Amino acid sequence: MMTDPAQDNKASVDATQSRTQKVMVVDDEKLNRMLIARMLKPQGYEVLLAAGGEECLSMALEDPPDLILLDIMMPGMDGFEVCAKLKREESLSLVPVVMVTALQDVNDRVKALDVGADDFLTKPVDRMELMARARSLLKVKAYNDHMVNYRQELEREVKWRTQEIEEANDKLAKAHEKLRGASLETIFRLSRAAEFKDEDTGAHIISMSRISARLAARMGLNGQTVESILYASPMHDIGKIGIPDRILLKNGPLNDEEWSVMRLHTTYGGQILEHSDIGFLRLGEVIATTHHEKVDGTGYPRGLRGKEIPLAGRIVAVADVFDALMSRRPYKPAFTIVQAVEIIKEGRGRHFDPDVVDAFLDDLDEIQRIWNASQEEHQEERPKAGPAESGEILMNLQ
Repeated sequence: MMTDPAQDNKASVDATQSRTQKVMVVDDEKLNRMLIARMLKPQGYEVLLAAGGEECLSMALEDPPDLILLDIMMPGMDGFEVCAKLKREESLSLVPVVMVTALQDVNDRVKALDVGADDFLTKPVDRMELMARARSLLKVKAYNDHMVNYRQELEREVKWRTQEIEEANDKLAKAHEKLRGASLETIFRLSRAAEFKDEDTGAHIISMSRISARLAARMGLNGQTVESILYASPMHDIGKIGIPDRILLKNGPLNDEEWSVMRLHTTYGGQILEHSDIGFLRLGEVIATTHHEKVDGTGYPRGLRGKEIPLAGRIVAVADVFDALMSRRPYKPAFTIVQAVEIIKEGRGRHFDPDVVDAFLDDLDEIQRIWNASQEEHQEERPKAGPAESGEILMNLQ
């Protein structure tokens, strides 16, 4: 854990100052170098001596000092040029440079400031003034070093924390995906309880929910809505748990009385799922209640027409009937794809929303692929129905 910068600043600066600080003295005159060195060494500073600009640059780059006392008037490379080159080096840019000169011209001092000088000492150098300026500038250097180190530490901390967050987000995403898969499987398994004795129900729930989600995406619904339909649509027939087996599993057409009971599964489904705070369960209530409504108003339980029927109900109506037509049931064998598609077409504008049917037909290859994949997962074999049976069988799907 990172500590408070305000608490660290003084300690870090003090720690920097507690080590032996290095002061470089640059002067072409040996006597001047030795004189300044004798003033500095008793104060505990390590003194480095350079006889000219080239030597100063070479030594400073190899082992950066904490302070440079730089003579201006030197043969070859003068102090102005040396200072400018020092300040251009990234590793030396924060090293304070004191120009030591006998020059009194203001223009020379301005030029020194322009090339990056931090302070001035006038020859002959006064010991007390030298000590005061050295202490002040070395304290500034120590603080600057601390800030550079602290920034680097902060960058490392931010990088580490960012990596931690990314790893945590990755784990969270994987956990969410695992939970999502577990939730969907739970929905499928609980939905099968509505038709526990129907051996084809497992494939039906999976394929019709996938087809419903595919149709929703094809119609331009957003990803969250598509996923909600994937979760909610398996519960479309959950109300069948309240339908007696003698009706639910009857091997043949239902009579009027039996149909009246069978149609109650939409109401039962809505009652089972009502009043939930979970989005896909609320959508499941809508789908369970409305997936047998017809756009011409002849459906049940409320006889809704057209857009009065929620879009999710209109989408699931097509997916449900298509899968039911293609699947074996206690009262019928499976239809061929050609028969099933023809019945969907015939129901356009009467039973089914034309827009949903058009989306279904436009994406038929993918829908058939989804259906086939669902069946392969369950490894089911289905005998095919003959054309003469289709009218009677369709009555049982409604």
